[in-house]
Amino acid sequence: MDQLVFLGTGDAMGVPRLYCDCEVCTEARNGGENRRYRSAVVVGCGQGEQFMIDCGPDFRAGMERRGQRFIKRILITHAHFDHIGGLPEWADACRWLERRGQMYAPREVVDIILRQYPWLERNLDIHFLDEGIVIDGWKIYRWKVNHGKNGYSYAYRFDKPGYAWAYCSDSIDLPPEQRTPLQGLDLLILGVSFYKELAEFSTRSVYDVTEALDLLQEIKPKRTIFTHMSHDIDQRNDYSLPKGVSFARTGMRVPLGQD
Repeated sequence: MDQLVFLGTGDAMGVPRLYCDCEVCTEARNGGENRRYRSAVVVGCGQGEQFMIDCGPDFRAGMERRGQRFIKRILITHAHFDHIGGLPEWADACRWLERRGQMYAPREVVDIILRQYPWLERNLDIHFLDEGIVIDGWKIYRWKVNHGKNGYSYAYRFDKPGYAWAYCSDSIDLPPEQRTPLQGLDLLILGVSFYKELAEFSTRSVYDVTEALDLLQEIKPKRTIFTHMSHDIDQRNDYSLPKGVSFARTGMRVPLGQD
């Protein structure tokens, strides 16, 4: 059975935040369970085939924790640093290993990435995800989602016969047409930053937990795992989440298929 592994579950700053001495950051700094790397997952598809979603600045640390030196394929959700900051290290690994990486992203995301890292094509083959694509039997559909004050991101839906899941790490206040692809899911990976964020709404970019739970009441996935969490979320607390809803943890493994 295919399997998803969380390499990182943190927001753009990760946990601990460099400047912060709050209780959660202090616990994380001392090796606690709140230590969170920037959000990314690896999907293993059997017979050694796998792909990653996003490649942030903790890419190398995540690969080292896995004892892995190379990954061939990476999908990118959007061109913010916490999702693409590891691309130069990936490309450098491809160079020295003399193997070409395969990067997948919507064209407008690729355009931004190549303005920042124009040398990537020396070592990466770049594929535009403006139409559907199939990777390791997963039919992949991408769509643009509202990222609040940060503009936009893309979400990905993956379908195989009998199982559907989606990865939507950076979104907020999705309008009806952007919620439609989240219907009928066995698993939803959804980004939440705070439990209840008090900042002015116009300054925000990611759902909080309370808003996400309202969304789940509408779209009704069978299982939901929250990722992209800030230092506001304390894994030691009991948030009394509904059945089938949980927080991701670094290294957490999730089967992608029916038992």
